[in-house]
Amino acid sequence: MIHADERGATKNRKKIEWKLLTDLPVQSRGDAIEKLEWYSLRWKIEVFHKIFKSGCRAEDSQLRTAQRLTNLISVFCIVSWRIFWMTMLNRSAPNASPEFALTKAEIQLLDRLVKDKNPVSKRRTLSHYLIKIARLGGYLARANDPPPGNLITWRGLSRFIDIATGAKL
Repeated sequence: MIHADERGATKNRKKIEWKLLTDLPVQSRGDAIEKLEWYSLRWKIEVFHKIFKSGCRAEDSQLRTAQRLTNLISVFCIVSWRIFWMTMLNRSAPNASPEFALTKAEIQLLDRLVKDKNPVSKRRTLSHYLIKIARLGGYLARANDPPPGNLITWRGLSRFIDIATGAKL
């Protein structure tokens, strides 16, 4: 059993405490950290599958041929990855340039479509635009709200893609 406590937890929440059972050999602190890192990656895979199944509603497709199902799964994997990636980027690199995840056309459309809550601020960060996408999905963006999650990002991006397609047409 590996028992780990989070160091330096924020005041707003309890520290994370992990108890991980494994049959893999753990001989040192480094081995324990390695196993914890593996487990944290497993959780990201679970989140990706949740986006794939719930957001894309992959199980509702009812396609009859293997080729069509393969094509659909390929598209859903790309869409699910983008949702997950954008959500994680918003948490890990909020001050990055918006061009890191969005095209210039998408940025311009978001500027026209979603008005800034604070028009005086000229923040043009990645987080600023990902929050605009989340607002399209129902995110309220209040001062004390946590960052938008995968579901809200999915809803916002789905709506944004529909609007962007219409704008192109």
